[in-house]
Amino acid sequence: MSTRSSLLRIADLASDDVGRILGTADRFASVMDRDIKKVPTLRGRTVVNLFLEPSTRTSTSFELAAKRLSADVVSIKGQGTSMDKGETLKDTILTLEAYEPDVFVIRHPQVGACAVAGRYTDAAVVNAGDGTGEHPTQALLDVFTVQQEVGPLDGMHVAIVGDVLHSRVARSGIQAFRMMGARVTVVAPPTLVPRHLAEALGVEVSADIRDIADADIVYVLRMQLERMGAGGFVPSLEEYARMYQVNHTRLRPGQRVMHAGPVNRGVEISGAVVDDPDSLIEAQAANGLVVRMAVLYDVLTEAASEPGADEGGIALEAA
Repeated sequence: MSTRSSLLRIADLASDDVGRILGTADRFASVMDRDIKKVPTLRGRTVVNLFLEPSTRTSTSFELAAKRLSADVVSIKGQGTSMDKGETLKDTILTLEAYEPDVFVIRHPQVGACAVAGRYTDAAVVNAGDGTGEHPTQALLDVFTVQQEVGPLDGMHVAIVGDVLHSRVARSGIQAFRMMGARVTVVAPPTLVPRHLAEALGVEVSADIRDIADADIVYVLRMQLERMGAGGFVPSLEEYARMYQVNHTRLRPGQRVMHAGPVNRGVEISGAVVDDPDSLIEAQAANGLVVRMAVLYDVLTEAASEPGADEGGIALEAA
């Protein structure tokens, strides 16, 4: 069983933990302005990125984050591994454990897979998305983005629009936004809202897109067709777009729009909103790197004892 700190879900963190991680991310952001962007903070550590679902932003940012911290990195994709031949997640972890990794970063199509993996390794486990479960590092980078670009979340109103039923981004994001003091409203067709969501996570639920009107942040979710199957959750994508697409006719001046990606232009969001310079979508993508650097550092806090660390315990001289 993992003997290190892990990050499996937002509920593993308190607001002070979020503040600590995002403070670390802010310090790493200053490193990204240098000509040499690599620091020795995790030199000698090994990070295994095990991505068993398609990913561009998360897998790339975790790999680059580990390399910027001078860790040794092994990146494994689902296709072409022994799991294609029927090997279980348990046996894959046990095989990789023989190489004494310090961190497993795992994306998996099944809810709870990261917790299962943690039973068979001494390494820290970071959940990079488990099915429709959670995506805690996305929530952290979203909070970081709002704080950097808009201001403190305390007292803000966040409206989350779209396919909440199948969204791990929504599950983690709702908890993180509320933890930091925001009011959260979910806006979606009733067929795309989990039962008892309001009671379980303390949000308001609406089926009327007009209820985004007084939100400070409008967070758009994509329609996750790969998880829907033949469920008939909406009559058609065209009908969904007509009723729920976030576009400039439904936004008021000053509202900031977020989207975790990948974006389906013309479905859940208009291309004009994606390209709007006031959108936070590009900032989210950029902030993923420094926040994931901070998460890797945070689950390996013994790195704070490295010689040359700054006053906050992080080695920031160039590698």
